[in-house]
Amino acid sequence: MPSNSFFTLFLLTTSFSAVASFEFQVGGVKGWVVPPANDSKIYNDWASENRFKAGDTVRFRYKKDSVMEVTEEEYKRCNSTQPNFFSNTGNTVFQFSRSGTFYFISGANGHGERGQRMIVKVMADDKSASSSDSNKSSALSAPTSSLFRWLCPFCSSLGFEDIFHNLFFFF
Repeated sequence: MPSNSFFTLFLLTTSFSAVASFEFQVGGVKGWVVPPANDSKIYNDWASENRFKAGDTVRFRYKKDSVMEVTEEEYKRCNSTQPNFFSNTGNTVFQFSRSGTFYFISGANGHGERGQRMIVKVMADDKSASSSDSNKSSALSAPTSSLFRWLCPFCSSLGFEDIFHNLFFFF
């Protein structure tokens, strides 16, 4: 019977892989604010500690501010006259439609220079692996990862995803 339960679990996790996404809260309870002078890299540190995938979203909560998704050059200048995305609603959700690097800055004058900016790297889809061995591994990894993220969405940032994957792999 172990093979039946494995097959059932595999089908269950495969069904979640197509719809599993996660919403990240930028800045936690404080939201999207100008960071303290001694912690100007807070947003980039937070983004580098998380794993973002296509389909995931980031929520920016703020008051009397805005958020823009911009090019790398505009990010470095902390200024944009034609951002790829702009919102000033106070509760903005941005969805990652692809893998790659995304650059966010505040639209308020001077906030970017004071650290209210962030680089998010969205991981490539597991299906893009090039070798056949990688493809075999990805076939197991994608459903497992999706199930893990569905069962424990905040645990990924704590580093438990690999442990879950290894446990699943052996059963």
